[in-house]
Amino acid sequence: MPKLSNGNRTLLVESLLNYRSKFKEEIEFIPRFLNLLQHQDCFYRSHLNGHITGSAWIINPAKSHTLLLHHKKLNKWLQPGGHADGEENILLVAEKEAKEETGLSSLCAMHENIFDIDIHTIPARGKVMEHEHFDIRYIFVSDENDTLQINHESINAAWYPLKNIMKFPDNFEFSIRRMAEKTISLQ
Repeated sequence: MPKLSNGNRTLLVESLLNYRSKFKEEIEFIPRFLNLLQHQDCFYRSHLNGHITGSAWIINPAKSHTLLLHHKKLNKWLQPGGHADGEENILLVAEKEAKEETGLSSLCAMHENIFDIDIHTIPARGKVMEHEHFDIRYIFVSDENDTLQINHESINAAWYPLKNIMKFPDNFEFSIRRMAEKTISLQ
């Protein structure tokens, strides 16, 4: 995986300008991402007008299942991911967060292209006010037989069949269903 230097923000802007999706909401997110990326501190969680985060959409080699974590604070089944904390290489952020949150040793990025983008609201908690995460997601592959070791941020982890995500849409966030649909189209 490349460890890009100063040009990471520029490469991210270029990636977003070239990003294509059949999903209207993702296309509508792009100008907001580009606007946020003009702020010097957009890669820091202290930038409470919104900040960049990175996530890993992890699938098995057969592309039939995805690994989701039951997030403790949000009480939702989500993909692994988290704050950039100043790191502008968001692919690296997604990989680091996925390894920390799952313990998977067989984790490997399918490619360096953005897989999905999302902007979602994080509720106020303690002294931190409500804010938005501008999440950039990359697709990873891992062996579903690899040992899972979730960290303190989750209360459970499970490999979900993509067909079940589509069959029971009300059980999952819209962006999870969108990524499941994208994955099914890869088969």
